[in-house]
Amino acid sequence: MSRGLFKRSFTYRGIEIEDTFMEAFKGIYFRILVTAERGIRPEDRYSPWLEDDELRWIAYRATATPAVVVGRLEAGTEMFLSREISPDGREGVIIQYWWSYRDDKPLERQVEKFWYEVSIRIRQDILSCSGGTSRVFNWLPPENASGRVDTYELVGKCGGGYEWIEHKWGRDMIVVPLMSGFDFMIERYLYYGIGICGAAVWVFCRDVQSCREACREAVKRLYSVEGVITPFGACPSGSLPENYPPVGPPTNYYYCPSLREKLPNSKVPKTVNSIYEIVINGISREHILKAVKECVNELAKHEGVLGVSGANYGGKLGKYMISLREALQE
Repeated sequence: MSRGLFKRSFTYRGIEIEDTFMEAFKGIYFRILVTAERGIRPEDRYSPWLEDDELRWIAYRATATPAVVVGRLEAGTEMFLSREISPDGREGVIIQYWWSYRDDKPLERQVEKFWYEVSIRIRQDILSCSGGTSRVFNWLPPENASGRVDTYELVGKCGGGYEWIEHKWGRDMIVVPLMSGFDFMIERYLYYGIGICGAAVWVFCRDVQSCREACREAVKRLYSVEGVITPFGACPSGSLPENYPPVGPPTNYYYCPSLREKLPNSKVPKTVNSIYEIVINGISREHILKAVKECVNELAKHEGVLGVSGANYGGKLGKYMISLREALQE
């Protein structure tokens, strides 16, 4: 039954869905697979200390801030893979890196800047700070790609001229010798594609605690959806494309519950005391649609969730307008 949160809405699995769209943008992405040992001792993988589990340490360091909204790349972990699937027979994590795409600039120039940023993440957060057992593989099929970069110049040369290339696991791998004795490897060519970034689900809840719990479980569920990432997880505020401070877009103050009585044009419904945002980047529109449905299916299980909407700015900023009704059709 509708709770009257929105002017135009429909009911899906017991929660009110605003009949609107998510505004999203064209983005360039790399999709890589990183494998590593899961700690020297078997019990390390269950330790609360990330440093004890090299694969988790890589996943979180290599996908940390900054983000597209401040003119840099953004990233996220897509899913963890079992050793039966990865090329070298070790557990791994799929990582996506994203960069805002501009129609008015040559793709090659954009990729050049993007790849420079990605190479820093690989050198500093995967090669150098992972415990020393990592390998990097391309995980975007060439037939789905828009091009490729050669990793030799910006990553391979970390070997100081003593790196070499081996053909292993059906791939050309650059081997960078390390003091640890477990040499780093990266596939010679990484492919990039053009996808969709910035689609954002807004979750309207009764209170902060129920919203945090519901959104956290929704983000976990998205780890089972191939081809998408949530670069910010359960994000406590959406951005507002106006009144920019030097650090980037401000919080969307029209939707802050603590400002409901202070702003005459507040858009927070009376029964809502918490609104979280779940941003989704995906390699195609179909992947985004599937992710949104999985996300809302999980949110519908939580009593504190009152409604769901999508972040948009009247279609003025993003090329893509992804309908929530389309995503949730049975």
